[in-house]
Amino acid sequence: MFESSWIIALMVVVVGTMGALAIRHVLIRAALDVDGEPPLIGESEPAGASMLSGLSRTRAALAAGLARAFLKDASEAERYEALEEALIGADVGVQTSLEIVEGLRASGASSGSEAELREALRGELLSRMDADTSLIERDKAPLVLLVVGVNGSGKTTTIGKLAHRYKKEGKKVLLAAGDTFRAGAIEQLQVWGERVGVPVVAHQEGADPAAVLFDGIRAGISRGMDVVICDTAGRLQAQSQLMDELGKVVRVMDKALPGCPHEVLLVLDATIGQNALSQAKAFKDVVGATGIVLTKLDGTARGGVVVAVQAQMGLPVKLIGLGEGVDDLRAFEAAPFVDAMLALPSGSLQS
Repeated sequence: MFESSWIIALMVVVVGTMGALAIRHVLIRAALDVDGEPPLIGESEPAGASMLSGLSRTRAALAAGLARAFLKDASEAERYEALEEALIGADVGVQTSLEIVEGLRASGASSGSEAELREALRGELLSRMDADTSLIERDKAPLVLLVVGVNGSGKTTTIGKLAHRYKKEGKKVLLAAGDTFRAGAIEQLQVWGERVGVPVVAHQEGADPAAVLFDGIRAGISRGMDVVICDTAGRLQAQSQLMDELGKVVRVMDKALPGCPHEVLLVLDATIGQNALSQAKAFKDVVGATGIVLTKLDGTARGGVVVAVQAQMGLPVKLIGLGEGVDDLRAFEAAPFVDAMLALPSGSLQS
């Protein structure tokens, strides 16, 4: 009798454990949805088509205002007012929009034809995006990248796509799971590692993130990796204690390999518009962000924030997310971007 009771009790424990694991699995999958489930690897749209479709909402937001500005019977004041409203509506930002319109006024663009006004507007936009947008390269391996950003920005998904991008270039890539706080974050990065075929260095949930990244960098050196991409916990820039901890992470990384991280990429969600500027300032001050990855451009009418971030923060947008496909993380190029915003054929100044 005692033995059968013991067996029943053991079965209850086993069933309970399995149930708990199942619940944890569900919670992890839910956590993965914060940044999005890693998509199956497949072919994406051609770059030009992706840019046009990805910026369709931004282009639509600009269209009405630009139409007003290009009315033949519009006065000069009405034309500039319409341009200003259109740019602000696309989240180019009040300050930057005013500067652009002032530049157009100074050039006397409104007195010319529609094509000339479009050309002048295109030039004003491009002049604010002239920073070097290429990713840093390093002759001596490994190149160490630190990826930062708040939860929900698409940070971990960006890391997976970036790893895939480097691997396509023939590089050996390793990921370090430094986000040890968010439930499911480690598992999410491991899923990405499996999908794109790269190893992941990870500790248990709740571990010291600086120790994880130290081990990841040292593993990258010992295994002869070309690139080590380090994930971090999503930090709200208003939480100074967490930001200070991120500063500690950077110092520990330098101990693992002097001079690293070589590139600090800040992932920003384009749908938050001008709030991206405050995030950019905080991360630039604390960890010395060297470039921006702007995600979710395909889901917002606020694509003009690309201009605002570069013009006001001096941080180049290096990569943009234009879709859910693994190849939809694109190198940022100013001219095709502006042409897509203004509904122009790439490289053209005609409507």
